[in-house]
Amino acid sequence: MSRQLFGTDGIRGVAGEFPLDRPTVSAFGMALGEWVAAKAREEGIKEPAVVIGMDTRESSTWLAEQVAGGLASAKVNARFAGLTTTPAVAYLTRSEDFVAGVMISASHNPFQDNGLKVFDHSGYKLADEAELRLEGRIFELREREAVAAPLALEVDEGLDRRYLNYLAGTCGTRFEGMRIVLDCAHGAASYLAPELFRHLGAEVIPVGCAPDGRNINDGVGALHTEHLRKQVLENGAHAGAAFDGDADRCMLVSSTGRLIDGDMVLLIMAKHLLATQRLNGHNGEPAVVATVMSNLGLERALRDYGIHLVRTAVGDKYVLEEMRRSGLPLGGEQSGHVIMSDYATTGDGLLTALRVLETAALSGRSLDELTAEFVSYPQLLKNVRFRVKRPLEELATVQAEINAARSELGDSGRVLVRFSGTEPLARVMVEGPDRGRVEHLVARIASAISNELNA
Repeated sequence: MSRQLFGTDGIRGVAGEFPLDRPTVSAFGMALGEWVAAKAREEGIKEPAVVIGMDTRESSTWLAEQVAGGLASAKVNARFAGLTTTPAVAYLTRSEDFVAGVMISASHNPFQDNGLKVFDHSGYKLADEAELRLEGRIFELREREAVAAPLALEVDEGLDRRYLNYLAGTCGTRFEGMRIVLDCAHGAASYLAPELFRHLGAEVIPVGCAPDGRNINDGVGALHTEHLRKQVLENGAHAGAAFDGDADRCMLVSSTGRLIDGDMVLLIMAKHLLATQRLNGHNGEPAVVATVMSNLGLERALRDYGIHLVRTAVGDKYVLEEMRRSGLPLGGEQSGHVIMSDYATTGDGLLTALRVLETAALSGRSLDELTAEFVSYPQLLKNVRFRVKRPLEELATVQAEINAARSELGDSGRVLVRFSGTEPLARVMVEGPDRGRVEHLVARIASAISNELNA
């Protein structure tokens, strides 16, 4: 049975429209409350509770109150962390007495969208089977037109404090004398990130830290790093870090304005973990997990250190699954979603910035020096919007273009074509040694897809 509500990153859509309309969100809260209550009975928990966090979208408050009302109908308490990050909710869920955690966010999407992410007490996202059971119950409750009244929530300030204290406690140095630009995308990290790095002694230049409910991810943050680069250069900063709306990813910029993306972060941290003999998996071999989107430059740089790159399908879910299966401590995506399992159960933008800047400070080397051997292959990604989705293997002209591109590139490049898991988009990625040729091949494949799916 396929899932209809839950995607690779929870339930996501336009706030106020199905599946984020009030009746469905209420049913979600009620179904989750029933699931939590059942888990609590199994484990002898008398007063089951769920922690709820949210980002800065104008819809997040009413969504949180609707979820809380649904939980209350099942006699499950809601503790409200208020404006906080997705990794903070994951941390609090596993470190405190919470049966589950809910983060209300649509990550890097525009403000009109929102979403519901669920963690169980382990701090990991719910298993597929649990999501399927929740879906079935949600649809049953909708058919019965069962709706719980929203519940007003009061922020528990101590929850964020525990998360920040945890992060600060993992840091082996202080950042006195370091000037850092932090671009928080007017999102979940707007107050937490500056406070964390100031606490550790850094001079912080905040950018994108004035949320108004509608400006989240709007021209700032991890998806718009040109703004961060400008601020780093103008302020003579040692480094800059940009987060997305829910701060589960991080992109950095060096003092010279060089973009340090997720692939480069993986290289920096892989070398550090290798040097401290903490990079081996279950088979005793050092390896890093990344997706098929990671640049060939990462694979070749890691190979020079004897580190194997394990590739997965796109999505932090698949990276994490492989990390757990192989017992590897480091994995992530080029987009800046990096998972360090020694510290967290999910990608954490604040943790990523903390670990990278700590590595630079302790080594006495700049971000440019730490990534000097990374040679990035020209890589172009183009999104093609479509009207009717059909399996790629059924599109003869598309397959012909893909095969021709792969034949031309041989071992010196890669071609990847896939559908988005959250939007009506086909994503075309081509990587090779020559930028002009890469652009030409992408254009041919994208044109073939558009002709086939928009005819």
